Amino acid sequence: MFFDDSRLEDPSLELHQGLRWLASTGARIRRAALTEPVGHLERADRPRGILALGAESRLVRAVLEGACPVPFMAWPGPGLPAWVGPLDLTVVLGDHETPEWVLECAAEAARRGSTMIVAAPETSRLAQVTASTSTTLIPVTEPDPLAAAVAVLSLLGDLGLGPEVHTGHVADAADLVAEACAPVRDLSDNPGKELALCLGDTLPLIWGGTVLAGRASRRIAEAVRRACGRPALAADASELDTLLAAVRPRDPFADPLEAPTDVQPCLVLLDDDKLPDRVSGVARRLSARADAVGVRVARISSGDADLVSSDVERYVTLLQRGLYGAAYLEIGLAD
Repeated sequence: MFFDDSRLEDPSLELHQGLRWLASTGARIRRAALTEPVGHLERADRPRGILALGAESRLVRAVLEGACPVPFMAWPGPGLPAWVGPLDLTVVLGDHETPEWVLECAAEAARRGSTMIVAAPETSRLAQVTASTSTTLIPVTEPDPLAAAVAVLSLLGDLGLGPEVHTGHVADAADLVAEACAPVRDLSDNPGKELALCLGDTLPLIWGGTVLAGRASRRIAEAVRRACGRPALAADASELDTLLAAVRPRDPFADPLEAPTDVQPCLVLLDDDKLPDRVSGVARRLSARADAVGVRVARISSGDADLVSSDVERYVTLLQRGLYGAAYLEIGLAD
């Protein structure tokens, strides 16, 4: 499949549904945050442990793990852990398409008397099976797991169970990416289009050195796979290093106009300039390995390192820039 970068400058892209959906991410985060929860939890009601289920539960875990004062687990299913009971808090995120196993676990947690925070539409089965006096429902009106997760994280922060999350700042971060990656911006000044150009004829190998950057890398890889129908791998540095070591070095004397015999990988590094000292060397080694074999290196940044941004703001910035790249990749490859 041929990547045509001229399609990225089409004026009609302002009407592209995928790009418009990405551009309205900040607005959805604001609307979800402004939704009044049904039910009430007191800050003093500290649970023995917290279990998270459903869409973006791993994002909730990634944000809370370093700050939550009680044990926290993102549960992959299918059955509910035996320890969940009246002393614990169960967090469930879903919509009208919530998997059956999540519904069963949520219903069982409610039956056992667990305190619950549920982010779901009021008319959904998930809201119905978890309805109780111990349930706080965040009514979700739009099918956006990220917006729902930010609303849940904000509530958990207010309860003293996680870091404080300023939803307005998170929404602003999404808006800034939308402005930088807008269709009206040309390729020379658009990080989304630039990323798509890097990925157009390559196999992406994506790495994030922090917990949240690693989470963003997996979400971006999923979006790239859907966009191009080719493999895209988000993995640990050791795994990517093994793959890069197996790449045949590019011949500097080869004819650049001759069609390549195989598809080359592209190394995508997330926030490699903001890593703690203990892992910053890993990013440098990956980059050096890629340079040694002639593999292109692309970078996705969450912004100026000197700016004081929360982990959630940086995550949303990384994720949205990657999703814009995947959207433009799909546009450039479209028949």
